[in-house]
Amino acid sequence: MIDQIAGPYGVLLLRLCLGAMFVAHAMLKIRVYTIPGTVDYFKSLGLPGWLAYVTIAAELGGAACLILGIWPRYAALLLVPLVFGTIVTVHGKNGWLFSNTDGGWEYPAFWTASLFAVFLLGDGAAALVASPYLGF
Repeated sequence: MIDQIAGPYGVLLLRLCLGAMFVAHAMLKIRVYTIPGTVDYFKSLGLPGWLAYVTIAAELGGAACLILGIWPRYAALLLVPLVFGTIVTVHGKNGWLFSNTDGGWEYPAFWTASLFAVFLLGDGAAALVASPYLGF
């Protein structure tokens, strides 16, 4: 059973942490790797360069939705393919541990599961715009 008093604050904490991680990853791409460097990296993976821009925008937009509580349940669900995609394109072949060269898939898998948990649990406390309820 989920604690009806503390549960929404647990979801809020999870949302804030996930949002902060997305901001950090977007800023890493912008400030450290630079946008042209990120575009080149995506191309080196065989992905189209424009996908780097979409990824950065999704990370920042998703972070804003999670942190501010703007349809956070569905924002989390929409971010699942983004993070799961890193397992398929980059980290999956590197083994389990994220400390492996080029990072393994444990961290993105945990991140994916955490996003899906927010979707299943709901918006949590302090949501500015509640997600539409679709019967689950």
